[in-house]
Amino acid sequence: MRDLWSIATVKPGENEIQQLKAFDAEREEILKKFVLLASQVLDIPAGFVSVLDEDSQYIKASHRFDLTVSSRQDALCRYVVESQAAVVIPDTSLDARFLRHPLVLGSPYIRFYAGVPLITPTGVAIGTLCVTDTEPHLFPGEKVATLTMLAQLVTAFLTAWHAAGFTDTLTGLPNHRRLVRDLLFLQQAQDDRLRRLIVIECLDLPRTFELARTLGIEPVSNLLQDLATLLPLRLRLSPGDLFYVLSAGRFALLASDTSRISAAWVAGRLEGITADVGEGLSVSLSPFSGETLFQAHIQPPADIISQALEAMREAVSLKIPALSFRDELRAQQKREMSLMSDLSAALRGGGGLYLVYQPKICLHTGKTVGLEALIRWKHAVHGELLPAAFLQLASQTNLLALLTEWVINESIAQLVKWKLTRYQLPVTVNISGQDFSRSGFVERLVDSMAKAGLPHHLLGVECLETEKVIECPQALKGIDALKSKGFSVALDDFGAGYSNINYLSRVPLDVIKLDRSLVSQIATDTAARIIARSIITMLKELNYVVIAEGVEDVQTLNELKRFGCDQAQGYFYSRPLKPEELEVWLQ
Repeated sequence: MRDLWSIATVKPGENEIQQLKAFDAEREEILKKFVLLASQVLDIPAGFVSVLDEDSQYIKASHRFDLTVSSRQDALCRYVVESQAAVVIPDTSLDARFLRHPLVLGSPYIRFYAGVPLITPTGVAIGTLCVTDTEPHLFPGEKVATLTMLAQLVTAFLTAWHAAGFTDTLTGLPNHRRLVRDLLFLQQAQDDRLRRLIVIECLDLPRTFELARTLGIEPVSNLLQDLATLLPLRLRLSPGDLFYVLSAGRFALLASDTSRISAAWVAGRLEGITADVGEGLSVSLSPFSGETLFQAHIQPPADIISQALEAMREAVSLKIPALSFRDELRAQQKREMSLMSDLSAALRGGGGLYLVYQPKICLHTGKTVGLEALIRWKHAVHGELLPAAFLQLASQTNLLALLTEWVINESIAQLVKWKLTRYQLPVTVNISGQDFSRSGFVERLVDSMAKAGLPHHLLGVECLETEKVIECPQALKGIDALKSKGFSVALDDFGAGYSNINYLSRVPLDVIKLDRSLVSQIATDTAARIIARSIITMLKELNYVVIAEGVEDVQTLNELKRFGCDQAQGYFYSRPLKPEELEVWLQ
């Protein structure tokens, strides 16, 4: 594995020294047990594990030894590290080197010392395992051999400890945690060189799920392993370029600014790439990459990674192979963070959020048969915000769950207000795959309806992100549970994706809602009209209730009636209305 510090131009072993210097309570507790074992086996009352850098000695674990840090010059352990061999001093008072030594004449009053080096797999001594006493001792060769063996065990433990937490188990490559730690090391070293972090996405999560469903887990594992081998070869990485796995199908590259590697270089090298899944099969990929230039000594690791990810996401959104993080993205990122902070405050009771309701009309009777609850936000600075301005951002945080609960609670509260009026109509709310998957979601919904004294048929759910839902067994179980409790389940935006027909056999649905992008073209486009008619005919034969959204003119309405569509909603009938406006409209 390449060493981060090869691009930081520091000495071999510095990476391991920085690892050991960093505080880790669990690791230190285990090291203390090694020290205690050495003390007991060798019958020497005190001992410690130290790590030495160019200036200082740090005691990482000790037994009956009070020193925690000293200068390297004063450390007896420096003789061990510099010689990379065991050093035994039976009596410091008889050794000319230590007659005026501060750690001999003062606390911890070292009279006896025996230390052996902790040598990394690359052959560098980074510290010591030592035993000491305030009294002189003889320390024969067999004891030196025992202490050496214990030091080798300590080194093996440290190697395994750090490998376990910083390595991707599937590919064996450094992982996201390792990237954070490496960036932190650069920051702690006050590294001021300009560097580049590139994030590469070869497979997004939905496609990974789709491949796993179609091919199985093992071929997808083969694909990810092949990618981990193929990408470094295709990119022709230099010795100083570091390659990481961030998640399934997503990788990162850390390089100096003088490296030829850039997001554009990555895009060029990976164009037309395919990866093997086994048994002679391969998958074509369309990678996207985003990069950020940074100086580690002035930017926290989280900010650096966030900027590279933001650039990559923007590249995906714009359908361009590579993009660099720029001031506009930084400003956008700040705006988005500010917006999410404001949304969190609004959900805690800060105000501004409200619901509007759009009527659903039966095309056979002309009567209003239901309402769709839609969230709006009157922001103090940005004014009226539609869901598109904040829902996608909220889905990347824990705010989406809070937002869904808020919409459900507000809808139920409004249903209670309408309970004894002629305006009592079923209301549907939009639910994402994350919501369906949340533990206890169905139970809480049932409990809320029971407390409100409302029958379940008055609250329906519209399933968003159906492609993600069908790949999540927990979400499908949630939908099944909702249907079994008497809640109506609708599929939103049918006709907008290439694989929608596959959903019908997988998701337990009652209602299908045609996407507005299809509905809006019915009156003017012959192909759209034929497609809509075919879809509606098929859905009716499958006994679904079919709703068309986005109906804005009488020509579209008449065609939908002719095709046998059941219900419609759109501006032809009414825009989404506040409750008091809706009551007037219903009159």
